[in-house]
Amino acid sequence: MLTEADEILNSAKNISVEMVRASRKIYSCTGRVVVVGLGKSGQIGRKISATFASLGTPSFFLHASEALHGDLGMIRPEDVGLFISNSGSSQEITALLPHFKRTGAGLIAITGNLRSQLAEYADIAINAHVTDEGDPLRLAPMSSTTLELVLGDALAVMVELLRGVRREDFAMFHPGGALGRKLLTRVRDVMGTAENLPVVGENVSVKEALFVITGKGYGATCITNAEGNLTGIFTDGDLRRLMERLGNDAFTAKITDAMTHNPKTISPDALAAEAVRIMERSEISVLIVVDGEKPIGIIHIHDLLKAGIA
Repeated sequence: MLTEADEILNSAKNISVEMVRASRKIYSCTGRVVVVGLGKSGQIGRKISATFASLGTPSFFLHASEALHGDLGMIRPEDVGLFISNSGSSQEITALLPHFKRTGAGLIAITGNLRSQLAEYADIAINAHVTDEGDPLRLAPMSSTTLELVLGDALAVMVELLRGVRREDFAMFHPGGALGRKLLTRVRDVMGTAENLPVVGENVSVKEALFVITGKGYGATCITNAEGNLTGIFTDGDLRRLMERLGNDAFTAKITDAMTHNPKTISPDALAAEAVRIMERSEISVLIVVDGEKPIGIIHIHDLLKAGIA
């Protein structure tokens, strides 16, 4: 492990302008990044291709052998090939090179041998040379494949920065997972509205408010003034504290004497993940959704759990 880490650090110290040139070539590409590899480097290439795609750069993996038997027809002149090969002289790679160049696509190489045929054919060759693979025999591709992966990831990040990819963009590429839900789901998507909104006026008693609370199932109700503006919230917790003070007299108390003033609120356009943060920070389970000063919805931590946000 330390051997591989040392090889990465050594490469980072000697990072060349070729990385910058390669990132700009990929950024200006109007087609796809075609990651080409074979064997262990091919497996690394599949991951690098997936990383590019997940960051908004269209990409696919092309096996060098399959390219020689028909898949070369997938390449377009506007594409950029990213060839990954430690030796740069694998038979399938070298056989593919002249045919790939004839497509008109650009060619970037990540290779451990800058004197190889691959490096000579490439428009840009990135040095991935290692001195120690890390296994006792010094033969198994370990440090070399790790460095290939790191260089590929670094390229993807450099292109991401050039593209100015935002969190919202990233979420659009991952709509089906937990990350996508957190970055895409808005409060309005999960809040209770209209007929589900528990709300009472300032002139009611605690007993009257309890009927609304139990009928709506949120364990709380909004309190509004004559103009319909939010002035407070009354929750199950407020009721328990009131009963500790007043006993049965709590039910006849005015709601304005029992409610929590200046309750926590949130906009319907806020991310649902922000609602979770507010609830956790304030140690509450309900948030009122407001438009200006008027309550338009309510959201419970259970709604967020059900939506896979919390």
